[in-house]
Order: sequence, then structure tokens, then C-alpha cells
Amino acid sequence: MANFESEKELLDCSVVVPLYNEEPVVEELYRRITAVMTQTGLSYEIIFVDDGSKDRTLEIMRRLAEEDPLVVSVELRRNFGQTPALAAGFDHARGQVVISMDGDLQHAPEEIPAFLEKINEGYDVVSGWREKRVDNMVLRKIPSRCANWLISKVSGVDIHDFGTTFKAYRHEVLDNLNLYGEMHRFIPALLSQSGIRIIEIPIQNIVRPHGISNYGISRTFRVFFDLITLHFLLRYITCPLHFFGKAALYCILMSFALTAYILVDKLYYHVPISVAHLPMAGMAGILFLVGLVFISSGLISELISRIYYESTGKTIYSVRHVHTKNTKVKRPI
Repeated sequence: MANFESEKELLDCSVVVPLYNEEPVVEELYRRITAVMTQTGLSYEIIFVDDGSKDRTLEIMRRLAEEDPLVVSVELRRNFGQTPALAAGFDHARGQVVISMDGDLQHAPEEIPAFLEKINEGYDVVSGWREKRVDNMVLRKIPSRCANWLISKVSGVDIHDFGTTFKAYRHEVLDNLNLYGEMHRFIPALLSQSGIRIIEIPIQNIVRPHGISNYGISRTFRVFFDLITLHFLLRYITCPLHFFGKAALYCILMSFALTAYILVDKLYYHVPISVAHLPMAGMAGILFLVGLVFISSGLISELISRIYYESTGKTIYSVRHVHTKNTKVKRPI
């Protein structure tokens, strides 16, 4: 995870809020977060990330950043999605504790102290759990429960709600986190590889006060494909040849089995291969070649994996400006 602000003084807490077309609630969200964080007595900052909004969200963010030095407004060049928006916020966070939350007021800022309390108890990640969801049963609750169960089984992380953005992290656990695609929901699973301590706390699930959700049933299907990626990342990212090697082994063994059957038929029963087993012989040859392709893919993936771990500094978003009260920093592409 890149950190553009590492040269500045660390704060106690950063609150990262991705925003997309949230004009009606930005100011209320700012007031409530400010009130809660002021009561904690901690040094803090609020990082609003505009993910290519088409309404006045960015305008309001800029004004808040100009009026309040504790507000940072990060403007992305276009709508990249929630995962890149969160990554941008994490990259600009200076807090020793980083709290992420949605910008639609479905997450109550008043619950932030409960997250900080668990961090103070020694946990590295505190994840919110929408124990009593107010969403539609068929379109949201049931698919969500199925997805969370699958993610828990695949990742080995025993929490109930991977989908909520409302989480708190120690800054150091985010330092080596690289997010791609739509992997934000799997952050606890990705971080679990390093042996961090994770705890889940119940949070309110509030009906969205304005607008409609940007997510639908289609997201559930995308989760299935993301699970395949997660399984690969957790099990094989450092040894991809083991993944491709299994497929290669199965293909080559099947090829040898078919070849043995054809040869036995030919040598002992004198059955002409061209008459009785030509399709089977072709299948054996294809399976053998596919096995070689899998092995080659595994070796190439091994090289890519090493390049991935050795390369640094690449982000999955493009920032146009970062607005604060005293500075307006233009980031190079």
C-alpha cells in the first residue's frame, strides 16, 4: 500500500469514507463524525474519497476541506469502484488506527468508539457485523448469508459479515496490503495470512436515509468469481505451479490411462487403432498437450508471482487532486 503522506506527522485515527453521489448526506456525515471524534479526545482526520460522483458531492467535499484542516478531500479521476476508492483513502491515511465506513449513513459514526475500544484491547482488525439486517430477505439477506458462509469456509476466517465496509485497522497491517478488483470485502481474509488478531462486533444496520443502493443482486454473482480469486491468493499466490500442477497431473494421468488401454487392445487383441480407437488416441494426445500447457502456465505464473512480490509503488487508481485547507497537491499519474 503506497503512502503519499508518510512524511507528515502521524495522527491517532483516520476515518476513511468513500463517496459516490452522496450529496444529500455528506454534511450530516461530516458533522456526526466530527462530533464523535472530538469526544474521543484523539487527534484525527476525516478522509473523503470522491469516486467519480456526478452530483455535488465533490463540491461539498472541497468546501469542507477548505473550511476544516482535519478534512482531506481525495478526488479520483473517474468512478473506479469501492475497492480502489478505499485503497486511495488508506494510502492517504496518517492515523495509527484507520477506520473505514460507508458514506450513505447506513453506518452510524456514533459506533466508532466501540471499534477503537477493541483496537485498544490489542486486536489488529475490528470488523462490523450487521447482526440484524434491514435489507430485503430474498435479494440481500439470503444471498449475503450464503456468500458470507462460503467466504468463511474458503478463507478460514470465522466472521459473519465480510461485506460491510465498517471496520477498524491498525495502520501497520495495511502497509503491505494491495487491493485489486473488488477485493475490499475480503480484506480480513487477505490480512489473516500474516497472523493478525481479528474480532467482530455487532453494529446497527440502518435503513439508507437518502437515495437507493448502488449494489444489486448481480454483486452476489461477482462474489462467486471473487471467491475463486481469493482461494488462489490464499493458497497458491506464492506457489502457483502447485495449482496448475494439479490440473497438469490429472490431464497427463488420463492421457497415460487412455494410451495404456489403446496399447493393450492393440497388442493383445490386435484391434487396429485407426479403426477402433482413433478418437480415443486423439483425446489422449490432446490431454497430454493440455497437461504440458498447464505446466508451462504454472512456470510463467511462478515468474509473475516473483515480479509481483518484488515490485512496489503501483496503485489501482489515479488521483487528480488532494484538497486540504492549506495545500492543494497535484499527484503525478
